[in-house]
Amino acid sequence: MKSAKEYLQEANQVVKRIPGAEAVEFHGNEGSVFVDVRDTAAMAQTGTIAGAVHVPRGMLEFMADDGSPAHKAELKKDANIFLVCGAGGQAALAGKTLLDMGFENVTNIGGIGEWKEAGGPMAD
Repeated sequence: MKSAKEYLQEANQVVKRIPGAEAVEFHGNEGSVFVDVRDTAAMAQTGTIAGAVHVPRGMLEFMADDGSPAHKAELKKDANIFLVCGAGGQAALAGKTLLDMGFENVTNIGGIGEWKEAGGPMAD
């Protein structure tokens, strides 16, 4: 039986992680999709990345599956997916799930606070 810590360790081993300052450089690039995996309440408290797609962690598999009625069209297997959450843990777990589902380019950019500190654009 695995613990939450073990799941997170596995995710961190396979999902690329870059600092918020580096992630800002990719914002607005063609093929780059920023995804916020936090719940709506967390997003309401802090805001989110400008142009980010909201995919709550609990709905990820449904919204990432192009055969699901809940599919988000922005989630393409060949897109450059950049995941953000509150501190980086949910983004790592979401990233591993996307890799397992066949997504090719998945990056954990950590927490929204790091994005803000790096001067990343925020939604109004």
